[in-house]
Amino acid sequence: MVQLSTSVGLLGGLLGLFLLPPVQMAQTPASMCTPLKTLNDSLSHRRRYMKHNFPINYTIRVHHNEVFRLSNISRMRLQVEGLDELVLQRLWFQVNQGILKKIIRVMPLRHPSRPYTAELERRFRDAEGVFVQAYPAEMFQQELPDTIQETWDHLTEEPDRVPESSWRFASPKSLLDNFCHTMHCLFRECFASTEAQQDYCGVSYSRKGRKKDLQPKS
Repeated sequence: MVQLSTSVGLLGGLLGLFLLPPVQMAQTPASMCTPLKTLNDSLSHRRRYMKHNFPINYTIRVHHNEVFRLSNISRMRLQVEGLDELVLQRLWFQVNQGILKKIIRVMPLRHPSRPYTAELERRFRDAEGVFVQAYPAEMFQQELPDTIQETWDHLTEEPDRVPESSWRFASPKSLLDNFCHTMHCLFRECFASTEAQQDYCGVSYSRKGRKKDLQPKS
């Protein structure tokens, strides 16, 4: 618990303070690859634990910004010229931190998928901790672009202050699909050898992922 709060505190303290060099894409540090590959191993079992162990058409309520797809990444890159990859990677951690908490929250203690999800969250926190330590402090000293800052503010808003129109319903499986696909896009150097045939950042793959996996709140 102390480890979690330390990690979240460090990341929260860096909110909105990113160095944004012009048109330069950051290379994923080698130290990130081991925890991300471990996380990927867990995600490879998501169909069994997030689909087969839930009722048909089961969904949970999430903020619409937490439905974070490949198409969101493409859109942000178009909206912000020279957007630093570090900004998107940090946003990825913030989004999926919330997703895992929401999935665990709806599970009874004896739910068959709870141990799997708790272990997934632990591995995610390990990767998050390495991410924070992988960069010098000066990499986090300038403001975020307005578009990214607005998304971040929505993600960190108190639930009771979120308007009803901002909530969506999505299946746990679809949320972890987004989690996995966007990880492979944003940290592609770590998966180059295993995913040589799949460009998750490519336009064709983004379009393939635009299926109906959420419903607006009615």
